[in-house]
Amino acid sequence: MDDLRDFPHEARRAAGFELHSVQNGLDPKDWKPIETIGPGAKEIRIHVLGEWRIVYVAKFHDAIYVLHAFRKKTRKTSRRDIELAQRRFKQIGDNLL
Repeated sequence: MDDLRDFPHEARRAAGFELHSVQNGLDPKDWKPIETIGPGAKEIRIHVLGEWRIVYVAKFHDAIYVLHAFRKKTRKTSRRDIELAQRRFKQIGDNLL
């Protein structure tokens, strides 16, 4: 699963609440910076029916870019998930400068 729409209902609801907080200029409840993706990238951590992650960057008041959403199955984030978020960050990079 690598799409927010594929999250279970409860996890999707929690993700929506956290993203709404970000839209309102607040920090999510559980997050960390993830600079390996790119400057300003953050990871929301959701602990509902498993472990779920949303990697995003919010550089403007009117835009939040969700780079990747996935189920975390191991302690360490997979290289595939990191590389996908990095590619997406580079794709929108020109818009962030």
